[in-house]
Amino acid sequence: MFGDAHRDARAIVVEVRPGTASESERDDKMSTVEQANRALIDRFWSDLGRRDFDAVAGYFGEESHYTDVPAPEEGAFGPAAIVARLRLGLEPLERYEPLDGRMVAGGDTVMLEHSEAWYWPSGEHVVLPFVSVFEIRDGVIMRWWDYWDMATLMNVAPQWWVEHIMVGYQ
Repeated sequence: MFGDAHRDARAIVVEVRPGTASESERDDKMSTVEQANRALIDRFWSDLGRRDFDAVAGYFGEESHYTDVPAPEEGAFGPAAIVARLRLGLEPLERYEPLDGRMVAGGDTVMLEHSEAWYWPSGEHVVLPFVSVFEIRDGVIMRWWDYWDMATLMNVAPQWWVEHIMVGYQ
């Protein structure tokens, strides 16, 4: 009844716990595409954590789309706009730390449940939970949607930073 659509919808959880399958056994169960997509997101996350915006731009194509789902606009399209949007929120932070989480890979989709620690130079700090969904085509992140709670961020963010992001990146 479900045919190929059901088979394509399967996902592989990429997590190793003590006493379970070894990393090599887990990798044997993942397709080459899923392994490559997982590795791409690992590299991307590392570059974003360092706020290496030049490297981050290289993960996107001109048709790529990034959006923060709770934000009241459509997001950014293409590497330049995506990086400008990221810089707007992250560059003013004193420190930014992506925290590890659970990654699920299935076909061209990678989902990451994680948190990010944000530290403003004025002393405020928040750990913001996220679910990030990536669609990858030929080694390029085509779609990146971040799901998070606006109130968690806005209840802590300093007023000067809120005013800064309201100006926008365009």
